Amino acid sequence: MALTIVILISAALLEVGGIALIRMGLLGARGWIFAGGATLIIYGLVVNQGLLDFSRLMGAYIGVFFVVSQTIAIVLFHESLGRAALAGGALIVAGGAVMMLF
Repeated sequence: MALTIVILISAALLEVGGIALIRMGLLGARGWIFAGGATLIIYGLVVNQGLLDFSRLMGAYIGVFFVVSQTIAIVLFHESLGRAALAGGALIVAGGAVMMLF
């Protein structure tokens, strides 16, 4: 279980990081776009380690992805979460926990 969580968090960091690099490339130096693309390829390899069946893996991953993506949005892009994002996010995380634990 701990290894699965580490893999899911790592995958989310890679996916969100890749997307953030692409965004930075679109807003400035284009070289970041290629770095983002390479990061997304690595994400695909990490997330598909075969520890869970695909439907459970993706269900659990969506919850982890939400938390990591919102954290990156706050820290890197200085965005804030509204009530709708918090309420919807709570449902997403709860759903991911159900997929992972049951």
